[in-house]
Amino acid sequence: MARPRPDRAHGSTPPVRSSGVARHSDDPGVGPARHLGAPRKLPAWLKIGTAVVSVLLVCVLAFGAYWVVRLQGNISKASLGAGSNKTEAVNESNDRMQILILGSDTRDGKNAQYGTSDDATGYGHSDVMMLMDISADNKRVNVVSFPRDLLVDIPKCTDEKTKTEYPAQKNVMINAAMSEAGIGCAVDTINKVTGLEIDHFMMADFNAVKELSNAVGGVEVCISDAVYDPDSRLRLPKGTSSVQGEQALAFLRTRHAFADGGDLGRIKAQQGFLSSMTRKLKDDGTLGNPAKLLQIADVITKNLTVDNGLASIPTLVTVGNRLKNIDVGKVAFVAVPTVPAEIDPNRLQMAEPAASQLFTAMRNDVDLTDPTGSASASASASPSAAPTATETTPAYDKAAQPVTVANGSGVPARAEEITQALTGGGFTQLAQLAARPVATSAVYYGAEYADVAADVAALLGIPATQVLPAAGVTGVQVYLGSDLAAGAPSGGASAQLPSDIVNQTAGDTVCQQANPVLITR
Repeated sequence: MARPRPDRAHGSTPPVRSSGVARHSDDPGVGPARHLGAPRKLPAWLKIGTAVVSVLLVCVLAFGAYWVVRLQGNISKASLGAGSNKTEAVNESNDRMQILILGSDTRDGKNAQYGTSDDATGYGHSDVMMLMDISADNKRVNVVSFPRDLLVDIPKCTDEKTKTEYPAQKNVMINAAMSEAGIGCAVDTINKVTGLEIDHFMMADFNAVKELSNAVGGVEVCISDAVYDPDSRLRLPKGTSSVQGEQALAFLRTRHAFADGGDLGRIKAQQGFLSSMTRKLKDDGTLGNPAKLLQIADVITKNLTVDNGLASIPTLVTVGNRLKNIDVGKVAFVAVPTVPAEIDPNRLQMAEPAASQLFTAMRNDVDLTDPTGSASASASASPSAAPTATETTPAYDKAAQPVTVANGSGVPARAEEITQALTGGGFTQLAQLAARPVATSAVYYGAEYADVAADVAALLGIPATQVLPAAGVTGVQVYLGSDLAAGAPSGGASAQLPSDIVNQTAGDTVCQQANPVLITR
């Protein structure tokens, strides 16, 4: 039976059949794409080239990942402080940054050949202690060495691993600061001594020196006469020599071969070694050679302990990049000014006012290679309206003027920081006392001390309107309020640094003076 057909309007066009193929347009003129011919084949060389590039890309990524994992796995880390907390985070890319560099005398592991484990109790002692200060504009670096025989006061410290608390100590050799509570106590001690706030630390051992000197192909050093030190086993001819491995370590460790056989001659030799290595790295193009950099990075990270904030390869690379373009003439090597200690002539104490002048200049971010220029630039850029100290010599002896610091700031350590600033300004007859907390600082003075009070106020940046006479005050009293609880305690006065504060820059080639006792013929 025939199927009935639907009625169709007269003259209408019959519907187009789809032939079972789905369309991607309502336009009946658009249908499935047709092959217009055989597909073109890629040239064989292009296929091979694409494959090679793909393989190389995978290899580069794998190689990079391997080295990041390897270097990251090399790093050891520890807490930055031992009870103190850092008040402000630092941007590793563009903030001013202070890094404490320590050389440990531990005899563990590969260092056992240099003594027994009894020679380095607890966490060991800091055989080397240098504070590296990198400017925010990456144009200069100050490296300040602390003699290991320097007597200082060590604050109360807590071992972050065991939570054992160790009481504060007075007149202790600075190299013992880390021996009980760890590296963090050395950091806290330097913070207390300088009035700065260290951002990071790096600690290396004996083996690091040997391996690094080998990795860079030796470091040139110079000595005035041939010398042999049986204790460190350093043996060098007169003039310039290249040292690496054991001899590099002996050059840095000896405390008898140079100058008078004391710690200060040793510091100058260490600074000369680092200066020479800095020049070598820049002159040889090592910092722009990825293969050499990887070798050096591998050596360093295997023998390095850093704080938690620095314990990542990207962060270390960021810090390293800040240093590679600095002019070697703007890398200043300095030693804290010292004199033989009054309580033990075989030890050292800080020489005042020179030491406090140095720390004041550092807190004010002074370029130690050009203290006059940088101090004046810093002062002109400062927004403070506080009066500045007079440049003329005062009509009195600053060292004979009694000045008391009454701490009402609410920050216990602030009195010490202000005291250091005053000492740096030439006022050395100082005393401290606790005081009731107040909001606004003032300088009070007794009869005939108005001129002294004005200079003290200017040095600390306290406005003249807050300098007041007081019948019950003998001499001058600085009453600290919460308005002076932080910040550089200076009103913009020049640093008054000793002219010989810088031992050398990284651009200087210095020949060390041999100890006459150990000169060989």
